[in-house]
Amino acid sequence: MQDVIPGGSDAAPAGPPPHPGLAGRPVYLDYNATTPVDPRVAEAMLPHLTEHFGNPSSGHPYAVEPQRALAVARELVAGLIGARPGEVVFTGSGSEADLLALRGAVLASGRPHPHIVTQATEHPAVLESCRALERLHGARVTVLPVDGLGLVDPAALAGALTDDTVLVSVMAANNETGALQPVAELAAAAQARGALFHCDAAQAVGKVPLDVGALGVDLLTVVGHKMYAPKGAAALFVRDGVVLEPVAYGGSQERGLRAGTENVALAVALGAAARLAADELAGGGPDRTAALRDRLHHGLAAGLPGRIRLNGPERERLPNTLNISVEGALGHELLAAAGRIAASTGSACHSGTHAPSPVLTAMGVEPARALGAVRLSLGRWTTAEDVETAAAALTAAARPEVRD
Repeated sequence: MQDVIPGGSDAAPAGPPPHPGLAGRPVYLDYNATTPVDPRVAEAMLPHLTEHFGNPSSGHPYAVEPQRALAVARELVAGLIGARPGEVVFTGSGSEADLLALRGAVLASGRPHPHIVTQATEHPAVLESCRALERLHGARVTVLPVDGLGLVDPAALAGALTDDTVLVSVMAANNETGALQPVAELAAAAQARGALFHCDAAQAVGKVPLDVGALGVDLLTVVGHKMYAPKGAAALFVRDGVVLEPVAYGGSQERGLRAGTENVALAVALGAAARLAADELAGGGPDRTAALRDRLHHGLAAGLPGRIRLNGPERERLPNTLNISVEGALGHELLAAAGRIAASTGSACHSGTHAPSPVLTAMGVEPARALGAVRLSLGRWTTAEDVETAAAALTAAARPEVRD
C-alpha cells in the first residue's frame, strides 16, 4: 500500500527540497496570501491525475485506489487538528467551507429569527456570508468590535448572545496581523448559551498546534493553499452530531453535505500537506520561523530607528507574521521601491486611491499609520539570507539616500 507521501510519517523530518518557483526571483514574503505547492505534495497527488482516475464511489477495481487514498487523506487532515476522520468534509475552498458552516448552521437551525455573532476583523468570506444570510434568510448579525491588538473580548461575546443565537464565527488567526484570538474562551461562552462555534483557521492550521477538542469548536475551516497544497483543496471539520444544511445537493458524498464526485488528487494533496505540517510542528518549525520573523523586525528597527511600529500583538500572534508601519512612508510605495521582495499591504486601491486596511481601521489604527503598513509573512522556504535582503531592501526604500 503506497503512502500518501513517500517515506511515511515516521520518517525523520527533513528540510524542504528546493522550490523551482522561488529560484532566482524576488524574496517571497507573502506566505499568508498563498504558499508555493511543496514538491512533495505535488509528487503525492500526481498519480491521481495520471493513473488512478477511477470514481471513488464506483464498485469495481478502478475505484479501489481512489477510495483508499481518499480515506488516508481524511485521516491525515483529521490527525493534524485532533479530529476523527469522519468529521472531515472536503470542500473546494476555504470560502466554501465557511459558507457551509454559516449557511448550513443557520438553515438547519429552524429558527424563525436566527442570530449570528462574528467580529470586525473577520475574513470577508465570513462577513459576506453573514450579510447574505441577513439579506436572503432574515438572519440578524452582530459584529463585535476588537481592541487595539485586534482581539475579541470574551465578555463582549457573552453579552451579545441571545436565545436566538445559533452560531458564533471567529477566526483563529488574522491574515494581516497574525493576531491569535482566544478561541477556547469564546467557544465556551457560545456553547454555554447553546450556540454552535465556527472557527476559520485558514491562517493558523499548520503554523501553530491546533486541537479541535481542546478548543471546543464545533466547526473549523482548513485551507490547503495556506499550507503548501494547491488552491482548491480545503476542508471543514464538522463535529459529530452537528447538523448542517448541505452546500451542494445530489449524491451522498462528504456525509451528504457536499454532493459531487470528490477531487481525489486535491484531497490527497491536502492530506500530504497535513502530514508535512504535523512533522514540521513536531520538529520545532514554528520556533525557527518566529526567530527569522523577529530577526527581520530587529533589522528594520535598526535600519529605520524610531520609525517602525508593530501592528497587532507582540506575543499572541502567528510565528510567521510581521505587520509593521513605517512612519513617514506609504506601504504600497515602499513595496514598489523595494523590488527585491514580494510582500503585501492591507490597503485597498480604488481608481488609484489607497484606503487604509479595514483590519487596522477596526483596531483603531489612525489612517496615516495604517497606510504605512506592510505585511511580511514568512514560510517554509524563508532563509536568514532572505531576511537580510528584505531588511536592506525596505530600509533603502524608506531612506532614499541609501538606495543603490
